[in-house]
Amino acid sequence: MLADHPVTDLMSDHRLIEKVMAAVEAQLGDGARPFPAVFVEEALAFFTEFADAHHHLKEEQILFPALAARGVPPAGGPIGVMLYEHALGRQLLAVIRDHLPAARDGDDSAHEAIRDAAGHYIELLRQHIWKEDTILFQMARQVLDPAAAEEVLEQFAKHRTSAVSRHATFAAGLPG
Repeated sequence: MLADHPVTDLMSDHRLIEKVMAAVEAQLGDGARPFPAVFVEEALAFFTEFADAHHHLKEEQILFPALAARGVPPAGGPIGVMLYEHALGRQLLAVIRDHLPAARDGDDSAHEAIRDAAGHYIELLRQHIWKEDTILFQMARQVLDPAAAEEVLEQFAKHRTSAVSRHATFAAGLPG
């Protein structure tokens, strides 16, 4: 069964993303030793494949064009801000990815670079999720009529893969 509205589906993704963010903060907090490389790899895969490749894909390729077709400007405004923040998030994930081999090998400066990038990424995502949940998604509820909402949901469903399900299961199994 499909969610009742695309916003419901996207907000459900947000709750999973928030669980992983909290787990990353707990795992990396206070200079945790030993460095949790395996967990960081799993979290990076989640953020890359679920938060970005799946969740942001649904927004960038499906929801945002549907909103633009109904008069929400794609440049500037909420959509432009969300796209800019998606790009910033990708840059921060790249920093984590680039430092992970050295961190795995015990390099303290790589550990610190990952902690710093992860902290910035989590702060960015917290603010980003708040903006989407309270501004953009409320706008979407207003401009997408039931037929348009159903069409967007059907397109969302086409993008669900076993990898997405695996990452959702990973997030759901975390404490909190």
